[in-house]
Amino acid sequence: MLSAFLSAFRTPDLRKKLLFTVGIIAIYRLGATVPSPGVSYGNVQKCLESTEGSTGVLNLLDLFSGGALLQLSIFALGIMPYITASIILQLLTVVIPRLEQLRKEGQAGQAKITQYTRYLTLGLGVLQASAFVALARSGQLFNNQCNEEIIPTGTGIPDWLTLSILVMTMTAGTGMVMWLGELITDRGVGNGMSVLIFTSIAARLPSEGWRIKESQGWWKFLLVIALVLVVITAVTFIEQAQRRIPVQYAKRMIGRRMYGGTSTYIPLKVNQAGVIPVIFGSSLLYLPQLALQFFDQNDPGKTQAWIQNNLVDPTSPIYIAVYFLLIIFFTYFYVSITFNPTEVADNMKKYGGFVPGIRPGKPTADYLDFILSRITLPGALYLAIISILPNFFFIWLDRQQYLNFPFGGTAVLIMVGVALETSKQIESQLMQRNYEGFLR
Repeated sequence: MLSAFLSAFRTPDLRKKLLFTVGIIAIYRLGATVPSPGVSYGNVQKCLESTEGSTGVLNLLDLFSGGALLQLSIFALGIMPYITASIILQLLTVVIPRLEQLRKEGQAGQAKITQYTRYLTLGLGVLQASAFVALARSGQLFNNQCNEEIIPTGTGIPDWLTLSILVMTMTAGTGMVMWLGELITDRGVGNGMSVLIFTSIAARLPSEGWRIKESQGWWKFLLVIALVLVVITAVTFIEQAQRRIPVQYAKRMIGRRMYGGTSTYIPLKVNQAGVIPVIFGSSLLYLPQLALQFFDQNDPGKTQAWIQNNLVDPTSPIYIAVYFLLIIFFTYFYVSITFNPTEVADNMKKYGGFVPGIRPGKPTADYLDFILSRITLPGALYLAIISILPNFFFIWLDRQQYLNFPFGGTAVLIMVGVALETSKQIESQLMQRNYEGFLR
């Protein structure tokens, strides 16, 4: 990987793309530290120092934003509204025939879906910005553990105007982050949205790692680093694992030319679903914590205590088991709606393709469905095990403030996946420019 990056810097056009990407990343990180208008930067820093983060799904969102969410910066929402909009559009493609038709129209249809995704991103940005501003005003952004006034009142400016400007600023920041990601995709290296998420997560690693060293000592810190390296190695190995289904195309005479007769394969990855099941599972587990807000905080009952101890506490065995099962369920669910064996078999039959030893049509679809169901099980178990690793880190470190532990789960999956995809793209571009072939 390092040799590929060094070779890329020696190639003028690739060097320009890499430097452009680095410049966009610098702008993104700058925007993540600039506070939004109406927010007391000093009070926010005091709350961060006194609470060391918050609890629940806000930690995951704060990790994806590179720490910008809890600071209520102009890029506080980060890329999460775009990710949510993309997932919603992808799921609606299976339900709404018009979207499915656009997906089949190729590049023109994909451009239309991308435009819908942008509009939905801005709409979700308004909703999420309003929700986070309301949490900041009520003190729940820091789990009611900070008494500082994050959005000061009585400044001579009407509160509704301050809140409106704050929401509009954060929504505009989401639009700009989306634009920066598209610039990286078009003129830089790698998928822009993925690169920005990678940057946000990587920006949190040094501070979180140093916090473990300060509280637990050197030997636990070094042991955590060793375990992280083992996890990264395992994730790298499984992320590249795939089952290749051989496909043979028969020869066809069209006019005076012979077409076909080639051999290829259908790559079925072990982790066919990516990190989507993890995001779905963690979001669904946020609902019990949200339900606690409707109970009387001064007089907790048995139901509230049970939810707090079993469905909110990440060290609870019930929480870990429910999280584990949710990820396995959503893995099968997401794979079933994104890979259609019947459609793949029909397309193969249409162009004269067949799997050796399997008849075209329905037998091929049944064969692909059988292989997919067998290969999804280890992929689902892999995702679930990697995702619950931070929960065991919480138990081992015996510290509740490590709820934003960045050395496992979703963070490692995203970082390894983005790093592998970016390095493959760089290597493919290098091969196009330095292909030796038979001249070697």
